[in-house]
Amino acid sequence: HKSTSSIPSQPPNKQDKAALLQARKLKSFTTHSHSSPFPSFPHPTPTECSLAHRILSSLHGERKRPEAIVAPTSVAGCGNSPSVLDALVRTILSQNTSDRNSSRAKRAMDETYGGSDNWASIVEGGTEKLQRTIHSGGLSVVKSRVIMDILHQTKARYGKYSLDHLLDASDDEAMRELLSFQGVGPKTASCVLLFCLRRDSFAVDTHVYRISSLLGWIPPSATREQAQAHLEARVPDEDKYGLHILMVTHGKRCAECKARGKNAGKCALRRAFR
Repeated sequence: HKSTSSIPSQPPNKQDKAALLQARKLKSFTTHSHSSPFPSFPHPTPTECSLAHRILSSLHGERKRPEAIVAPTSVAGCGNSPSVLDALVRTILSQNTSDRNSSRAKRAMDETYGGSDNWASIVEGGTEKLQRTIHSGGLSVVKSRVIMDILHQTKARYGKYSLDHLLDASDDEAMRELLSFQGVGPKTASCVLLFCLRRDSFAVDTHVYRISSLLGWIPPSATREQAQAHLEARVPDEDKYGLHILMVTHGKRCAECKARGKNAGKCALRRAFR
């Protein structure tokens, strides 16, 4: 009788790896859904958030949540749609690329499928066709697969291409369901909550992450996901919408705070947090 311990273990396949990543993602959210992963790190304080909000508003104009959500026709946006599924797909198109590129991909979907939210036509056309269609948006191989998987899973779960039941879900329920889709991380889910579901959620994209680091709002070792959990717990709800948009805007426009920018001592925001 041979011992099973001598049998070499099989390397994990793609499905196993994906399941492992899903489990880690949900565990991380569950662990820090209402608390910071850095409980002893004291920044930002509510006063610091309010100060940054005021400075950025003076530089770029105040940002207030609109009365109603209107899905833009010429740009992808980031969660800007009253349809939860459409908001999710638009946010995926915007991942790791410029607004210009994601909008080109959205318009290409309009031309190819008669609408970027013509879900049945997208599914019928298959992943390769979608990949070719959104090629101009960057990372089309990954994004086409993620979008197609979400559409298949949504139809299998609910019998239709809709996630609008999340409009009535709690914040935690909505985050859990969005994170249950492969390729949807905390930032993407948070954007859907913030812009589509109109909740007080603080999404951390590359600009917010960089500026938070410059201001000393996150520990130097914090990953993007840890930074989001930390800032979600620390930033007051009343600042989350405006501060998120203004930090993204500032990260794109400020010569000192944009990627690879150099501190020249002229940025009012950085001067306030020396």
